[in-house]
Amino acid sequence: MDLNAARFKRAPLGVRLAKDWRLNRLAYIMALPVAAYFITFCYLPMYGVAIAFKKYSPIKGIMGSAWVGLKYFREFTGGYFFWRTIRNTFLLGVFDIVWAFPAAIAFALLVNEMKFARLKKTIQTITYLPYFVSSVVIAGVILAFCAPNGLAGIYFNLLGQTPRSFLGDARYFRSVYVISNIWQYMGFNSIIYLAALAGIDQELYDAAVIDGAGRWRRLLNISLPGIAPTIAILFIMRLGSTLNVGSEKILLIYNAGIYETSDVIATFTYRKGLLENNFGYSTAVGLLNSLVNFVILYAANALSRRVSEVSLW
Repeated sequence: MDLNAARFKRAPLGVRLAKDWRLNRLAYIMALPVAAYFITFCYLPMYGVAIAFKKYSPIKGIMGSAWVGLKYFREFTGGYFFWRTIRNTFLLGVFDIVWAFPAAIAFALLVNEMKFARLKKTIQTITYLPYFVSSVVIAGVILAFCAPNGLAGIYFNLLGQTPRSFLGDARYFRSVYVISNIWQYMGFNSIIYLAALAGIDQELYDAAVIDGAGRWRRLLNISLPGIAPTIAILFIMRLGSTLNVGSEKILLIYNAGIYETSDVIATFTYRKGLLENNFGYSTAVGLLNSLVNFVILYAANALSRRVSEVSLW
């Protein structure tokens, strides 16, 4: 076997590729759609990053547009809206991690403890549905609920208080955004935790029951440690998208009166790029956002690798 491996390594590259294709052709065929997707939508568009360093003109194209260097980066970092957009984006991302991320874990643990299979499936189906609903519909539900004459207004009327518009006051936007995210994504995000919980050896639970451990002790000593690697990996990936808040939903529910807390990097680049036709400026801001996310992801992965055995690479 070692002799054959040595001969294979010394063989020409074409021979090695041909042999590897014969042995693993089904795996390569299955991977082709995935590779095509990433090449088409992730790698080829990276050519457009050059717009961040040019005064882009659709008529001249990317190569024909004049270079401006780091002009747009300096304009953004030194501009009036820099700290506002960074603060809003960072706070919404952190609040979403603090509240929405553990909500999916808690929900999965609660569902895993349910004994009635039919009730369990019903609850899972109900909580999965908001994820598959269009963002436009979700935004319409949020607007209707938060309006003075919506359900929130009716609730305040029952309490004898004056109805208020939660999306007309900048103080309430972050709470509305985070709560709506929990409602929309909690059920779907819990699927991977439920799968991890299903992979835990059931004999551990049986042994714990024999030893007299209650549900709470079994949850703390078996369930949570069993899904800890999954939580760590997903947490690292979530940190890598801290500044990528849900721009689609924000665009649909925010207004100029609450820009103070709702205007994030994604909405800012949308207005600059598509509404003001300043494509170079918006590309520069988007590129800066991606670089910051990459640094956060790399730092989180390095820290996790140092303090534990769990990391993305």
